[in-house]
This record gives sequence, C-alpha cells and structure tokens, in this order.
Amino acid sequence: MIPIDNGVTLDERELEESFIRASGPGGQNVNKVASAVQLRFDVRRSPSLPQSVRERLERLGGSRITQDGVLVITAQRFRSQERNRQDALARLIALIRRAATPPVPRRRTRPSAAARQRRLTEKTHRSRVKRERGSMPDE
Repeated sequence: MIPIDNGVTLDERELEESFIRASGPGGQNVNKVASAVQLRFDVRRSPSLPQSVRERLERLGGSRITQDGVLVITAQRFRSQERNRQDALARLIALIRRAATPPVPRRRTRPSAAARQRRLTEKTHRSRVKRERGSMPDE
C-alpha cells in the first residue's frame, strides 16, 4: 500500500509499469537498455480513490489521460531504470495529492465605496488627459 493523503492509500496492484527505451543522450546505453518507465494507473476503475478525487484527477491529468480513463506517466529523466521508477511514482503521488485537496470555493466580494470613487476619479483624469492630447490650442 502506498500512502497518499488524508487516509487515501493506493494499492500497488493497481499500477502497471512497462519499460521502454528513452530518447535523448546516453551513448550506447540509450540503444540497449530500456531505462524509461511508463506508469499506467486506471483512474476510473480504481477502488482506492473516492469519486470526487477521481473526477478531479481526470481533469488534472489532461492529455496524460487516455479515453479509457487510464493515466499514463512517462519518466525518462534519469539514466537508471530504478530512479525513473521512483520519479514516475513520485509524480503520480503528487498528482493524486493535488486532486485530493478540494478546491476552495470563491467568495464574492464587492469593491468598497472608496475604491469605486478612486476608479471613477482616475477614469475622469485619463479622459481629460486624452482629450487635451488630441487638439492643439489656437494662438
């Protein structure tokens, strides 16, 4: 079990790892060793996550979510397979933590009377400056 946040834990059996060859520099290593990790997590069918977290995670996942609701994280930052595995898992946990915190509802506020007055005064001032800029006084 992988602890996430607020009593939410993730079962390791829900994660699917596959190893692919990484792109970029790395010498001969890049052509021989599959050091990049592709971590797959089925968001829609996960029994570990509450429904609200699942919905937020799908929105946060963006283009990393397939049409079937599978979150795909590719990690190829490091040359070793193990460090890429840790990186992919850390990124998944961070994403789920972000989805686990509910958004703070926006409270509507009103500008104060003084702020409204300052805005109107500034508009009048700008209007006067622009009006005087347009015409040259007759001499």
